[in-house]
Amino acid sequence: MIRPIHVALALTCLTSVAYGQNEAALRAAFEGKTVAVKIDMPATSRGVDIYPQNATPLDVRELANRLKEYGTALKPGATAMITKVVVKGKSHIEFQLGGGGFGTFGDMASSSSEVYTPDQGETKAEKALRDSIKAASCCPTRRKQHERELASLRAARERENASAQAQAAQANEAREANLRIKRLESGSRFNIRYREGLTAEAVTPEGVRKALAEYVDFPGPTTVATAAPSGSSSGGFAALKKGQSLKDVEALLGPAATAAEQKEGAIVVMKRTYKKDGMLVTAKFVSDVLIDFTISPQ
Repeated sequence: MIRPIHVALALTCLTSVAYGQNEAALRAAFEGKTVAVKIDMPATSRGVDIYPQNATPLDVRELANRLKEYGTALKPGATAMITKVVVKGKSHIEFQLGGGGFGTFGDMASSSSEVYTPDQGETKAEKALRDSIKAASCCPTRRKQHERELASLRAARERENASAQAQAAQANEAREANLRIKRLESGSRFNIRYREGLTAEAVTPEGVRKALAEYVDFPGPTTVATAAPSGSSSGGFAALKKGQSLKDVEALLGPAATAAEQKEGAIVVMKRTYKKDGMLVTAKFVSDVLIDFTISPQ
């Protein structure tokens, strides 16, 4: 007899395997590709929440609050690389752009803490002088001398406190400036949320594109299908694939005709062009890895 608990465990395992396979498909379909956003994206790992099943998938007021609190990492028309796609349990899909936004554990661990400098209280020397003033009540000259000494010590202590507070304020201003820069360079993300759980369609590349169609411009096929020129080596154009290293590409196509670099969010994209057998190959690399290319006649 098969017990209900065994059936439930089996179904849970099958569901986990299915979600793992779906996530792998989403990663293969999207990660490493570059898209353009259609809305302002907040500079935080909280990102933008999208509810495809709602009549109004985007809560504009909530987005405005996050933009006001964290600043804008990506403006409409800005391009960013899809750096990570994650299926989070049965509730939502994270679609991370340019690093996914500032605020992850690693970001916080690498950020300096706020500088706090407490005021120095009354010193032992000041307390001793106060006692001396009380004891010298019968000698006005000595009493006035102790009062002057006490006033001098207090003034020196207050100057030191003021100087320490000013230095702390300056350090905190620099810290905040660095944090703002980090936020703006760390990208953002979409959280595609399903209140009643992820559907089979939701965890497909087409489902993700449909959910984000109003907010993201997904490029069409970028590689132009062109017949290889006669006499060209099958080890050239035919062997060119995304994911190859810069070294491998140049082994196939030879040295680059032109080279340039462009920053897209927090990512530095290297652009190279190659001329071979009357054809022009335009390629993009990130960290020396080929992420996109087109082939066209010269």
